[in-house]
Amino acid sequence: MNRGEKAELSSYEDYTRKSGNYDKTREPVGTEIFVGCFAHAPVPLDRTVVLDAGCGTGNYSDALLHYVGRIEAVDMNAGMLEVAARKLAWAGDRISFHSSRIEELPFEDATLDGVMINQVLHHLPDAAAQGFPAHRRVFREFARVLKPGGILTVSTCSQEQLRRGYWHYHLIPEAADALRNRYVPLDELLEILDDCGLAHRGSFVPTDATVQGESYFDPRGPLSKEWRDGDSVWSLVAEERLNLALSRIRKLEERGELEAYVARNDAPRTHIGQVTVVFASRR
Repeated sequence: MNRGEKAELSSYEDYTRKSGNYDKTREPVGTEIFVGCFAHAPVPLDRTVVLDAGCGTGNYSDALLHYVGRIEAVDMNAGMLEVAARKLAWAGDRISFHSSRIEELPFEDATLDGVMINQVLHHLPDAAAQGFPAHRRVFREFARVLKPGGILTVSTCSQEQLRRGYWHYHLIPEAADALRNRYVPLDELLEILDDCGLAHRGSFVPTDATVQGESYFDPRGPLSKEWRDGDSVWSLVAEERLNLALSRIRKLEERGELEAYVARNDAPRTHIGQVTVVFASRR
């Protein structure tokens, strides 16, 4: 990873540029699941101290602070942290922000009751053929800072969800494949957790939620840069392919076929969902 990548956290997406648009289409998916998981932490839920690893603009912290005691929010991107700090000003001293890499956390051993990491892992510069070593470093660090019995939640996507859970991925198949290759298959993720001293306790799929909220259903959404900034996949789209995808949307609209196209390609999402939440605890 070079110096610029460290500063951005993401190995392929410019979050300094996107921080201003990111919240316009993103929603915290699975809040009720996280609350249920953190209720199993070593202390009562309203006293838990939870790490938001790769907090971005703070959507998940904003939702979870209504239930937990305190949040330590970590991100490497100054633009994202600035947006998060403004959004979370209402929480006062119940949240602290840290500019830090998630594999080198600024916390002592066994000091946190919970850790959540939401749609972040695919930004790591990693090597599937080598067993995802960057992922392993991150999860070992999470295990280090968690108390015995501390809770970890991981919001990720299954390979099937990435293939069939997002209607617009059919417009950009090469980028969708590249993104899918960045996600650890769920069975391998569970093996990594086990190797790092984290016991899998369950996995959950909120099938009624979409990561871009109601904006996701806008057939013309991809025509807007603000809309595209809400999904990492567009950062992997070559300019020529982007132009072809946008042209296809316009042609489908001209023929009166765009809404049917969205409905057809969105149908699998209603039963497979877009996101999987993995629940684990520190041994």
